[in-house]
Amino acid sequence: MKPKFQFDPAMAVAHLCAADPALANLIKKVGPFALKVTPTKSLFEALLRSIAYQQLHGKAAAAIHGRVLAVLAQHGGTSPEATEQATDDALRGAGLSRNKLVAIRDLASKCRAGTVPSLAVARKLGDDELVDRLTEVRGIGPWTVHMLLLFHLGRPDVIPTGDFAIRLAFQKLYRKRRSPSPEAILRHAACWQPYRSIASWYLWRSLDTP
Repeated sequence: MKPKFQFDPAMAVAHLCAADPALANLIKKVGPFALKVTPTKSLFEALLRSIAYQQLHGKAAAAIHGRVLAVLAQHGGTSPEATEQATDDALRGAGLSRNKLVAIRDLASKCRAGTVPSLAVARKLGDDELVDRLTEVRGIGPWTVHMLLLFHLGRPDVIPTGDFAIRLAFQKLYRKRRSPSPEAILRHAACWQPYRSIASWYLWRSLDTP
């Protein structure tokens, strides 16, 4: 079964439209909510990809990530155990920087220690607890965890205030003279709860919408 959001999109959109006229106009322009949850086998797999892609885009990031997965496949697959068995030279040879190598080693260690939970356990934990636990991993910040919560776990009430595109879209939609602070976005977004993920998606799409 494919993962999906655990809410009624029509109900979420109706709530947002009733709560915020400016957002309602944007929703009308963009159209139906169409975000799909991206499946992942484990938090390790998802966070490994996030680390590999940091500060890179497109084909270069995908190539390095693919080579890292190929190295891990030689030791049984994409897992903390395989990462611990792979040599530094092999992982560096796949294209990882020294900082990313250290981050992936720390991710594997914290998975083995239980700081990073299994996917089954993660589905039962609250958003704030997951942010607290996952940001203990070297190289993993709140933005990365917010993306995980939204795109891989399908959480309905995530607002990634550290995302540049979210701040830009918010500034344009509400005609702010300056880039809004995370605190300002959170204050305004209180009326969107418990569907801030859906509002975030519409803010992202607004940048692609005339």
